[in-house]
Amino acid sequence: MMTRRQMIVRSAQGAALFAFGSLLAPLFAAAEDRRFKIGACEWSLRKSGPGCFDVAKEIGLDGVEVNMGTAGNNMYLRQVDVQQAYREAAKRTGLEIASLAMAELNGVPLKSDPRAVEWLADSIGVMQALNINVVLVAAFSKGDLCGDKPGIDHTVEVLKQIAPKAEKAKVILGLENYLSAEDNLDIIQRVGSRAVQVYYDVGNSTDKGRDVCKEIRMLKGNVCQFHAKDGKFMLGAGRIDFRKVREAMDAIEYRGWIQIEAAAPHGLVPDYQAHYKFLKGIFI
Repeated sequence: MMTRRQMIVRSAQGAALFAFGSLLAPLFAAAEDRRFKIGACEWSLRKSGPGCFDVAKEIGLDGVEVNMGTAGNNMYLRQVDVQQAYREAAKRTGLEIASLAMAELNGVPLKSDPRAVEWLADSIGVMQALNINVVLVAAFSKGDLCGDKPGIDHTVEVLKQIAPKAEKAKVILGLENYLSAEDNLDIIQRVGSRAVQVYYDVGNSTDKGRDVCKEIRMLKGNVCQFHAKDGKFMLGAGRIDFRKVREAMDAIEYRGWIQIEAAAPHGLVPDYQAHYKFLKGIFI
């Protein structure tokens, strides 16, 4: 007899393999066309705005996960002129805009604040303007969903409301939180949309004592992007065996972006150059 959680996992995996084909085609291309790309989060580069691309270029990264903005600047990537400035910075540096992030949802939670619902809906147009297809939907700090059933229930209803628009635009709403893989699959199954997936952070899951490689395999067909960090450690010198992470990614046939969000105890540029070199040696 399967438990309810096992049924959720199998159901979500099966639905993903059936329904995600056209949306995720680049991630499941022929072997010779697949490759990993390694970038970093705008906030990790310690330079807000289009100037983050200059820092990323100095490090040698492939691209940047850009932040949509803050409540203070009214989530300014919704503005056409700001979008143009980011596109021009990417073109000037020869880098890519990898994905969009909504870090402000940690303080203005999707589970409780109507502003966050509006912002998430608007992120779809921002992704289209930047020619990207993933937005990170953050749920930490004030937005934490752990042990918050009413918050999860409300988040599910919001995602049900916005997911059809995301499906039509062929973009993905990537959930990043402290929930387990099973709990995230439960949310995905309840929403019932191929546009809702998990943005998996190996560091966050390790902090919670979870087996990241087991979780990655469990999430097959439901992972849109990855964050690479390991608490206070330099990548490769801490708790996480990234070679095993690579094996798990191979098992789910993931190819795409890995965003560095790691510590930099010796200085941002030299440490991120070291992180990039380490990851590139594994994710080739």
